[in-house]
Formats: sequence, structure tokens, C-alpha cells
Amino acid sequence: MTTGVSVIGAGMVPFGKFPERSLADLAWPAVKQALNDAGVDPRRVQAAFCGTAFGGMMSGQRILGRIGLTGIPITNMENACSASSTALHHAVSSVRSGQYDIVLVIGVEKLTKFGGGTLPLEEEDWEVSNGMVMPALYAMRAQRYMHEFGLTERQLALVSVKNRRHGLLNPDAQMRKETTVEEVLASRPIAEPLTLFQCCPAGDGAAALIICSDKVAPQFRTDPVRILASDLTSGKYTPGFRDLTTPEITRRGAAEAWEHAGIGPDAVDLAEVHDAFSIAELLYYEAFDFCAHGEAGAFLEQGHSTFGGKVVVNPSGGLLAKGHPIGATGAAQAVEVVRQLRGEAGERQVEGARIGLSHATGGGIAGFDHGACSIHIYAR
Repeated sequence: MTTGVSVIGAGMVPFGKFPERSLADLAWPAVKQALNDAGVDPRRVQAAFCGTAFGGMMSGQRILGRIGLTGIPITNMENACSASSTALHHAVSSVRSGQYDIVLVIGVEKLTKFGGGTLPLEEEDWEVSNGMVMPALYAMRAQRYMHEFGLTERQLALVSVKNRRHGLLNPDAQMRKETTVEEVLASRPIAEPLTLFQCCPAGDGAAALIICSDKVAPQFRTDPVRILASDLTSGKYTPGFRDLTTPEITRRGAAEAWEHAGIGPDAVDLAEVHDAFSIAELLYYEAFDFCAHGEAGAFLEQGHSTFGGKVVVNPSGGLLAKGHPIGATGAAQAVEVVRQLRGEAGERQVEGARIGLSHATGGGIAGFDHGACSIHIYAR
């Protein structure tokens, strides 16, 4: 027997650069916000799952020690950019199995400690040791896609324009300023054809969620957001040639998530997808079957992925505008979807939103499309 799972509390702190704050001091306010949002006495939380990539040992214990929420099982999870969405997946599984009724999910990261530049990757990986940092990989994806399907530099830049426009409406976003195609293309070159404005900003941030069983949820909220699907998968090792225009792990995970939720892409009102670079969002339109392979540029240009379109993609501003403190991203995506489905998203509210999706992929590893991918589907 399995039980249904709902989100009853959501909280996050504004993303940005906060070098003066410790990891714990970044995260505990998000936890308190989620608890207050749910109206849950902290003593009723039975377990916590904390996702972070670079937070160090015992991150969850360090955070929860600040507010006295200790003595419960605390599991710390590292899965690159999928860290907190992996934590969410395991939290959902623990409630669905009946092990717990109320659990806490935390996502947190402090990237300012690295002082800027690309993220440090493991040099024992032969691609990394030969210079395959993430901007270079996504630049290769963009070049190949442009060659195969005629995507233009203008269409590629429009992803950043759209997401900056969305982020302007999000008080928690790191980048709250609109931009133009011309400004995007004129920004500093990073890895051809990607410019600075087509790469997500690094920073610090935290988000938290209270997850509970459907039988308990009505005690706290009349409008819990149900989790219809929680899918976690890892990449398949592929020696030699890899098709850079098809994100295999996301396509496979999406198919599993649609099956678990019992719906298809046409039912989705909004999607928070992992747009770490402009080309990534376009690839994910296709991986989720929002449009056909090779048609992502036209789908964007025709307004299908913004307000009033077929599916509003990254209403929060996405990683390109909201920012990407990597361990916090998956939980923050879930917070955005929950607020949208409750009708609490303010100026960026997706009208009539009933079904939402969050998606985070993680890890650049030789031979893999990505190391991990976690997808969640939610319903009002």
C-alpha cells in the first residue's frame, strides 16, 4: 500500500551573493518560513532531507541546530545540481511508503566562497581534466543544434530575454532587470555562441518544503498541493559519440514521470526547467514533448513558452534570472510551482494554473548526458 503525498509548506530566501553569511544562516530562515507557511509545530517533523553540492559535512545538522530541530533522522544528499530535488524525491518516497507522515526538505548552497569562475569539477574525470567545464559543454550543444536545425543566435538570445522578463516580477530572483536581444548578444563572450547573459549567475541561496501524507495534510491546509509523480534517474554511460541535441536522461525521466502521473505534456500549465544555459531550455522543450525535435526556436519565438502561451516555462525567471546556487535549485523550483498552484505568485501568476512541473539535472561526467535528473509533477 502507498499513500498520497502533498506539499503543505514552502519557503525560500532571495537568491544573490551573500559572502558574509554562513551556509546555516542562509538556510534556517527558509526552513522557518516553510514551517510557518505550513502551520506545523516543528516537533511534528519526523525527518529531514538536505540537498547541497558544496555545503560540506553535516549540512542539515548545522542548519537545524540553529533552530533547535534536532534529534530526528537527518539525511544529507549530494547529487550536483539535482541535490535538493533528489532530497525531495527521497522525502516523497519516505512518506509514500508510510515511514513518515511529515518531513522537511532543504536545499542550500553558498557559491560565493569560490570567488567566481566556473564550478570546481573532479579532475579525475578525463573530460574535465581536458577542459570540459559546463559552459564549454553547453556551447557544444548549442553549436550542434544550430548546425542541425538552423537555430539562430537571435532565437538563442531570446531565452535570456524571456527569463529576465519573468525574473523582473520575482522578488526572490538574483537578476531583476530586463534585457534585450542586442544586450544579450553584446555581453561578454564565454564559450561560442554563449555570452555572459546566456549563462546562469552563481550565487547563494536556500529553499525549504514541508511534505506530508494526504491523510495528514487537511489538518494544516485546505489547499495542499499534491505530488503526482517523483522521478529520479541517472545517466546511461555511452562511450564514443553522444547526440548533444537530445538530452537522453531528461527524455527518459519525462516519460517515466508522465506515466506515474497519468497525464501528458498537454496538461501542464507551467514548468520550472533547468535552464543553466540558454540552449538548455530549448532542449528541454523538446525532451518534455512541449514541441517536436528541432522546433524549439520557433516555439519560443512564437510566444508559446511565456504568459499566455501553451506552457509557461520558468515563470520564476529560471536559473538564468533567479540564479543557480546549485544545491538550492531543485527545492526552489518546487517552491515556485507550489506558489503558482496556490495562486500566490503575485505579478508573475500563471492564470488558472492547476498542473506544474519541476526539473533539475546534475553533473557533467565523461560518457554521460548528465549524472542525475529529478522530475516532479504537482497538481492543485
